[in-house]
Amino acid sequence: MVFGSTAPHATTLMLRVYNGTLSYYKSPSLVDDIYDRWFRLNVIHDVDDAKIVKVYINGVLKFEASGRQAFSHYFKIGMYAQNNNSHYMESRWMDIKVLKKCG
Repeated sequence: MVFGSTAPHATTLMLRVYNGTLSYYKSPSLVDDIYDRWFRLNVIHDVDDAKIVKVYINGVLKFEASGRQAFSHYFKIGMYAQNNNSHYMESRWMDIKVLKKCG
């Protein structure tokens, strides 16, 4: 999740999983059958020139959208309980890298 946006939104990007489908907010669907497997997620958030956000899954561009042009941004990796949540939710992450464009 990338926080920071212009009104009426609070976030620039939220990826959600419901019923095994990874989606950008509620739609569009990016990947089906995402449970119980590792995948590589890359998010490019260009806040300077292009003001866009791109989502790559396993090296394939799956989604591109406007960056919603907030003055500041921060991100969260994890989960929130949503509709019909269970008592057990899990997400695992490894080799997280945060890169910043210089110059």
